[in-house]
Amino acid sequence: MSNEDRIPHEDRTPHEPGQPEAARPESAEMTGRQRLVAGLWPPRVTRAQLVVALLLFGLGLGLAIQVRSTSDDGALRGARQEDLVRILDELDDRSQRLEDEKTRLDAQRRELENSSDQAEEARQQTQERERQLGVLAGTVAAEGPGITFTVEDPLTAVEPDKLLDTIQELRAAGAEAIQVNGVRVVADSYFSGEAGAVEVDGRKISAPYRFQVIGKPQDLEPALNIPGGIVQSLEKEQATATVTRSEKIVVDALRRAERPDYARSSSR
Repeated sequence: MSNEDRIPHEDRTPHEPGQPEAARPESAEMTGRQRLVAGLWPPRVTRAQLVVALLLFGLGLGLAIQVRSTSDDGALRGARQEDLVRILDELDDRSQRLEDEKTRLDAQRRELENSSDQAEEARQQTQERERQLGVLAGTVAAEGPGITFTVEDPLTAVEPDKLLDTIQELRAAGAEAIQVNGVRVVADSYFSGEAGAVEVDGRKISAPYRFQVIGKPQDLEPALNIPGGIVQSLEKEQATATVTRSEKIVVDALRRAERPDYARSSSR
């Protein structure tokens, strides 16, 4: 076999004299690929193509959902009667349990609301009781209907015991809060001194003696004006006593709350 016969067929293809390398078939193929890539990227999508793509996507999604729903329904449709009965019983039991839980939670809510209402009522009662005790103890100010009882003593003849008798008569008539010349009168208050130099709980007061009293005016005034009562007794000392009713009497003189030294509450 000659050397010419051993040369492959394509290698035996004669080349035109002076043909450049770029003009060979391999270079022509690379140029075609570049042209193809340049034609495909970046993609040029028209509005019509975009609309068609969105419609196809929606159609596919709807078909997928329909197939899944049909598959689920088919699972129940193909179940046996006893399986369906069991499923219904389980659903009924679950519904009953949920209803029982709802009833229990509603009962707990009502119980908490009642407890909260009772606690609020107890708190309000405690505060009201505290205010009442504060009025009696003279530690809080008070206001309400009552009278103003003024004693003029031009001859300085009114003794402390006469003023103490006035306090006793007012308390017996239902007085709830009393102050005399800016001094709060409470259960343990005392009058001392002498005519013209009267003291209330160690604090000196002088005429005219002005009693501000909270209570029912219809009861307080008659108690002072009864025959042989406080008004007539003061008049014998050449003093002048007047009573003035009022719808609003303010008793704002306060006493400091004192803790007893020995007495303690016996409640446990």
